[in-house]
Amino acid sequence: MFTAYDYIMIPIQILILLFTLYYFIISFFGFYQRKEKKITRPEKTFAVIVAAHNEEQVIGSLIENLQMLNYPRELYDVHVIADNCKDKTAEIAASYGALVHNRFNDVEKGKGYAMEWMFERLFKMEKQYDAVVVFDADNLVHPQFLVEMNNRLCKGEKIIQGYLDCKNPDDTWISATFAICFWVVDHIWHLAKYNIGLSSVLGGTGMCIKTEILKKHGWGATCLTEDMEFTMKALLQGEPTTWAHDAIVYDEKPLTFKQAWNQRKRWAQGHFDVAARYIPKLLCQGIKQRNISMLDGIIHLVQPHFLLLSVFFLFCNLINSQYYFYTNLFNYYVPMELWALICIWQYIIPMLILAKVNASAKTWLYFILYPVFVYSWVPITVLGFKDRNKREWSHTIHTRNITFQEMLVQDLPDDGLSTAKQILLGKNAIK
Repeated sequence: MFTAYDYIMIPIQILILLFTLYYFIISFFGFYQRKEKKITRPEKTFAVIVAAHNEEQVIGSLIENLQMLNYPRELYDVHVIADNCKDKTAEIAASYGALVHNRFNDVEKGKGYAMEWMFERLFKMEKQYDAVVVFDADNLVHPQFLVEMNNRLCKGEKIIQGYLDCKNPDDTWISATFAICFWVVDHIWHLAKYNIGLSSVLGGTGMCIKTEILKKHGWGATCLTEDMEFTMKALLQGEPTTWAHDAIVYDEKPLTFKQAWNQRKRWAQGHFDVAARYIPKLLCQGIKQRNISMLDGIIHLVQPHFLLLSVFFLFCNLINSQYYFYTNLFNYYVPMELWALICIWQYIIPMLILAKVNASAKTWLYFILYPVFVYSWVPITVLGFKDRNKREWSHTIHTRNITFQEMLVQDLPDDGLSTAKQILLGKNAIK
């Protein structure tokens, strides 16, 4: 005979299973890349925007890198937002040829506000651009990045996210596990969704937005996860985010657990904030318009809620006096073999991706600590939910200055060629 406890826990268990199976099935579509005939003739003009706050350690290497992109120099300009900077970020960026825009605002702090301010300036300039591309100051960029974005824009795509790679995966176990997480998401989430026609989500850097979209809908994304906020705002207007697997940006990953903790807590806070504001709207419009991408966007937004629900479910089972009874019920409704397969697949996927991206032996060694990184999301998500209404920006200090040439040398295998040679020749990197 079922008790009230049964009627609560069984639906929760089934809900968790369905959510897990959804992403489990989608992941299979991320192990291949659709062939496409690319438009290689440069046509679109770009405003390349770098948001920087006290980034004198790394800004020079990025601007130098951006000046060497394999795209006609007259078709793009590099704009740096020196946002509330108290160091030499502006001077260094200008010395490397960037157009510097100094912004000082002690009230509206954060990348989202800085970008909104910059977009308004761009719209008023005499020179107008077909699209904006946004990078973080700690990034390095593949020479073919604008070529790939030009291809997608010419094909009618309007909001595009590039491949989020890592420039320092072997620095510490934190940077390595962070990189592994991003590589996995790049393939089994972004690429998978693009392959089956679902909307992706902007990642804060390496993103391209057609100017007419910004003028039509406005930026208006100023929370702690401005990239996700704009993604959902655009999706609500019927504008999905697409994925450019060959447009590569190399991001700097945190070196310490504390840095990674603070950054991910900010993401969790922003995720809950965006979810609360956009889930009702997306649900209403998704059902009304029968738009699968909008409904999928809701599933993305409820991810941290499902993590909390899963922890609650496990906790209740552990402390319940009838634990073994619920174990039998668990076996009946959801076969343990299925759960085992899903759990094993969660660790097989990163291994397959590491092989696919030709990860170093050191990264493979650090993979042993990958579960620590993954499960640390539990307390981070709990704290993110608790502080979901706080909007104080937590800046990540970047000190790992790597030039693009140095990264190529680090990437050289024993034969001295491979990926580095491909990059220098302007071809696609191995991913």
